[in-house]
Amino acid sequence: MPLRDVVIFPSMVAPLVVGRKKSARALEYAMKERSLIFLVTQKDASVEEPRPDHLYQCGVLASVMQLLRLPDGTVKALIEGKRRAIVEAYSEDEEFFHADVRYAEDQHTESIELPVYSRELKQVFERYAKIVKNIPPEVLKSVAALENPGLRVDLICSHLRLGTEEKQDILEILDLPDRIRRVLEILYRELEQHELEKSIDIRVKKKMNESQRHYYLNEKVKEIQTEIGHGGDDLDELQEALKEKELPESVQEKADRELSKLRAMPPMSAETTVVRNYLETIISLPWVEKEEVSIDIDEAEDILNQDHYGLKKPKERILEYLAVQTQVEKLKGPILCLVGPPGVGKTSVCKSIARAMNRKFVRLSLGGVRDEAEIRGHRRTYIGAMPGKIIHAMQKAEVINPVFCLDEVDKMSVDFRGDPSSALLEVLDPEQNYAFNDHYLDLDYDLSEVFFIATANNLHGIPLPLQDRMEIIRLNGYTEEDKLEIAERFLAPKQLGLNGFAEDDIQFTKEAVLEIVRRYTREAGVRNLERTLAAVCRKIARDRLKKKEPTRKYQLSDQSVGEYLGVPKYRFGLAEARHAIGLVTGLAWTEVGGELLQIESVLMPGTGKMTVTGKLGDVMQESAQAALSYVRS
Repeated sequence: MPLRDVVIFPSMVAPLVVGRKKSARALEYAMKERSLIFLVTQKDASVEEPRPDHLYQCGVLASVMQLLRLPDGTVKALIEGKRRAIVEAYSEDEEFFHADVRYAEDQHTESIELPVYSRELKQVFERYAKIVKNIPPEVLKSVAALENPGLRVDLICSHLRLGTEEKQDILEILDLPDRIRRVLEILYRELEQHELEKSIDIRVKKKMNESQRHYYLNEKVKEIQTEIGHGGDDLDELQEALKEKELPESVQEKADRELSKLRAMPPMSAETTVVRNYLETIISLPWVEKEEVSIDIDEAEDILNQDHYGLKKPKERILEYLAVQTQVEKLKGPILCLVGPPGVGKTSVCKSIARAMNRKFVRLSLGGVRDEAEIRGHRRTYIGAMPGKIIHAMQKAEVINPVFCLDEVDKMSVDFRGDPSSALLEVLDPEQNYAFNDHYLDLDYDLSEVFFIATANNLHGIPLPLQDRMEIIRLNGYTEEDKLEIAERFLAPKQLGLNGFAEDDIQFTKEAVLEIVRRYTREAGVRNLERTLAAVCRKIARDRLKKKEPTRKYQLSDQSVGEYLGVPKYRFGLAEARHAIGLVTGLAWTEVGGELLQIESVLMPGTGKMTVTGKLGDVMQESAQAALSYVRS
């Protein structure tokens, strides 16, 4: 019968609770037939239906002394180990396992050292029993009464606190002197560990007495300082700061209670620092402080147009919100989600919105956040607890109505510590965020006047309940004409200034910019375009110094782009320029925009089977199969 997490020794009496049906039938058969049952331990306790290779070779033949079937179907048995045995062969039927075994006799020669080992084993075990304290006196009497060294060492092993593998190793040692030496090593090891723990306890107790002495002296110094008028300055400053801070009634009551608790605490207590940090967090947070917002629709539209080219829909939505705000005294902040490929200006749009609304701007990057406590904070019962990122960002904003950018909201992940997107559900719900509860603060904090804007590259990483709370605005990739305008109006002047050029030092022609867009960058946004323009400026700056012509003017044409940027990285228009058998141009969609694909096919003799290469999804493979079906039809 296979056993899990238990090793039975000869002369050992132990109860077993059996749940597996085959094992229960084996016990019932042994009890009924008054035969011995072979008990062997599993190598891996998690295996529910073990095979012979999951079991050790050495086990124990045992008799079933009592058997009781419980109402839940399990069987409780009392067994007694008789003799070691080694399995020769296993067989199995529908009822239970069968095993052919041979007795494993203790191997030893008559010598004077065996009785010496046996007496030493008895003495060391008695010392061990005094420190363990859960070994019954009857066991000690049985160990002392046993004259057989083999039975004595087996009885001792059955009462040692060892792991399954270590007990199995001892069971498999057939040489009796070796087995006794192995058990003696374990007993001496346990005694040494006990002495070490005892020594550590004494040192810890001594340090605790010293800390109590320090506490007494610190209290005495505190009383002396109070008598001469130098105590409590820090607490008075905290109290004054709380009086000057305009707080909601519930927050004021909580702060007063915490301050009273702080006054009653000893200054060297660890709890003192926790309460002080908590009060300082309450003081540093904005509770009613607002940014005075003066709204001029025409000026706001000009700011948005100055900072960004295109993006018509996001600009219209912002201007609509500003227009409504001029007519409503208190408007619940909208929650927008700007979705688009990298480099189209999602984060910079958020900054422009804050500037257009005359509000402060705070940004929180959610990329890689996987712990809910990073959003909601840790409870003060934890050592080193802090408020979450939302409250921390509001501390930086210093007002309750900033523009709050939740960047990369699709990059959050989930693990055993919780789901941060669930914490954001409360933050981004206008019906709930007026009473946001941070675990550290344990107070309701009003986020209803915050203008939240989330950014994401795609919606696949955002849970549906979170999408439902946001207004999705898509920012599509820029066309070639858009990129030309952006480069001329924004990127080129910016890079000229950053690299120390005057506006007329380098003239980027439209043909040159178009060449860069087509052959050196391939993206939905304009980040690589800006980097490439910066690279051209750096190379021209180096060329100036090398030729010692600091005042020379440059004009960049499509013919001279290659001199500064080298061989083009991408092909453009090659598929349209020529027609070839077996070559066709395909269109593909990616997160960063559209792509042109050159699809090549080769006809070979064979059975008519089509082979498709490349890392293709199911849809692409089905498209290829559909094209072949069309040709054959």
